Amino acid sequence: MTAEGHVIFAIASAIFAKRADLTPVLGDGDWWHVIPATLLTCLLPDIDHPRSTLGQRFRWLSQPIARAFGHRGFTHSLLAVIGGVALLQLKLPQEWVLPADVFQGMVLGYLSHIVADMLTPAGVPLLWPCRWRFRLPLLHSRNGNQMERMLCLTLVALALWFPAGSPSFGAASWPLQMIDQVQNSVTRFINHQVAQ
Repeated sequence: MTAEGHVIFAIASAIFAKRADLTPVLGDGDWWHVIPATLLTCLLPDIDHPRSTLGQRFRWLSQPIARAFGHRGFTHSLLAVIGGVALLQLKLPQEWVLPADVFQGMVLGYLSHIVADMLTPAGVPLLWPCRWRFRLPLLHSRNGNQMERMLCLTLVALALWFPAGSPSFGAASWPLQMIDQVQNSVTRFINHQVAQ
């Protein structure tokens, strides 16, 4: 995916996360915190490619990472996300503490990049160092950037259309309520079978 595609996809992700109350912090967060924080990290996984947008600007960092891990290696994995979160959670001086909505926006931006790259045939090694590639190849480079741009802009439109205040995805959300209902039904069925 191109840098433009990643930026548009990140904007769609941030809008959807805020409107859908993906987390209570993002749902209550300030738009002026969530969107810029998401954009700040949406290109960061490509630091492992010296010809990427960030790789060209930070060649001194990009080249060693590319030599060590290759493109779409460690930086495109859940281990990189966990490592980044752990680094940001270290005891930092009080003046460096990030607001919670900024912090979650940064994590969202990084994750949006990984999810967007999963839409390509190359996929991503989510469980790095395991070499399995996770992919849902909707975007093929032979179709050019127009298909990518159209998909990402459609996602922005859908995210804007998503009705704010509808059942959320947070702690008291309908997906969790549905899972609870399924678990309760299975438990009742098992208890009924055991009682007979």
